[in-house]
Amino acid sequence: MYKRILIANRGEIALRIIRACKEMGIETVAVYSRGDKGSAYLELADRAYCIGGVKASDSYLRFDRIISAAEIGNAEAIHPGFGFLSENAQFNEVCRDCNIDFIGPSPEAMQMLGDKNTARSLARKADVPVVPGSAGLITDVDQAVKDAREIGYPILVKATAGGGGKGMRVAENEADLKNAVEQAAQEAQAAFGNGGVYLEKFIDRPRHVEVQILADQHGKVVHLWERDCSTQRRHQKLIEESPAPTLPAEKRREICDAAVRMVKAANYHNAGTVEFIVDKDHNFYFIEVNARIQVEHPVSEMVTGIDLIQQQIRVAAGEKLAFDQDDIPHNGVAIECRINAEDPQKNFQPCPGLIKQIHVPGGLGVRWESHAHAGYTVMPYYDSMIGKLIVHQPTRGQAIATMIRALKELRIEGIKTTADFLVSVLQDADFVSNNIDTKWVEREFLK
Repeated sequence: MYKRILIANRGEIALRIIRACKEMGIETVAVYSRGDKGSAYLELADRAYCIGGVKASDSYLRFDRIISAAEIGNAEAIHPGFGFLSENAQFNEVCRDCNIDFIGPSPEAMQMLGDKNTARSLARKADVPVVPGSAGLITDVDQAVKDAREIGYPILVKATAGGGGKGMRVAENEADLKNAVEQAAQEAQAAFGNGGVYLEKFIDRPRHVEVQILADQHGKVVHLWERDCSTQRRHQKLIEESPAPTLPAEKRREICDAAVRMVKAANYHNAGTVEFIVDKDHNFYFIEVNARIQVEHPVSEMVTGIDLIQQQIRVAAGEKLAFDQDDIPHNGVAIECRINAEDPQKNFQPCPGLIKQIHVPGGLGVRWESHAHAGYTVMPYYDSMIGKLIVHQPTRGQAIATMIRALKELRIEGIKTTADFLVSVLQDADFVSNNIDTKWVEREFLK
């Protein structure tokens, strides 16, 4: 097992990893930008090094400075958290070249799954359902028109790289298709440096369901059941829950088994998430693999009792998974709400500034994950998420009631947050009755 790990991240996820390491008796090396200097969680690390300016491009995205900090701090491994360099295959390779373990999959598996078109091809080989679409990347408009006629409209034009809704356009007919291909390609090139796009059948009003997996370096792959992440705003998740409330038991088994097949086919190890969309008839289709820990990982931890961060570290160190699939329970219902420093009344405009006071909710089945505290200044340079509120109860109805209570109990003074907006979402009859999809929030709340 490692003696010391460097955490190549900031904020809530850095604190989460520090806590996991402390429980395992592992020392930690934190890195921080000048904008994060003085953050309270840095005091919990055994060592902390400043790696540059406030912008991520001057600090958290700098390979050389992170590797230097690892070498100076005598770290044997680097945990990338999520975001920043967590899915950067090149950084993964640099770590390997410097004899520092990257706590995640191999660069080869990461590269294979990071390209959506390649991942779709692998899914087909693994007998994992994919949305009907083009056989490969679109190289000319005439071929796109031909493929679209075979697939059937509406068509989703989708970038092969990146995520977050960038490089995606919907074409309702042939007249729309040419512009959709050009616009998606231009946006993808600008955002990801890769203008490759492909076509998919547009699935109307789908749900977003993802499966959490763990794979060791000895051939064992298990799933930790699924999460429903359909409550989104512009492709950004707001609320996640487990189990997926609308999946029949048979489909639940099928989608989890498909995720395991996908990961085995990629020779993948460590934690990851296989994402699917599910139509109104419960047919599911592969979207992509997130080759890292997810923001919403606490949802799976609550229902299984398994610490995913600690398992990531154990797998990276070469240990075998200490449990089999049949050993993994699914107890009750867990729901997570992301608390962002944003103003819902102003189109979710980021709201940086000083947190004057903060009151954290408690009670049975309530978990708060955050690096924020009274006196903490939310910086404008990074993601606006300042915390995650997670609840766990025997039934979905009880979990919703506990989450509403906890959100109302949460008090963050000095900045605007999304907490009150999330209460409105949770109280809506459609959410309670599971009558939602990935565009529901935009239709009902953002008119």
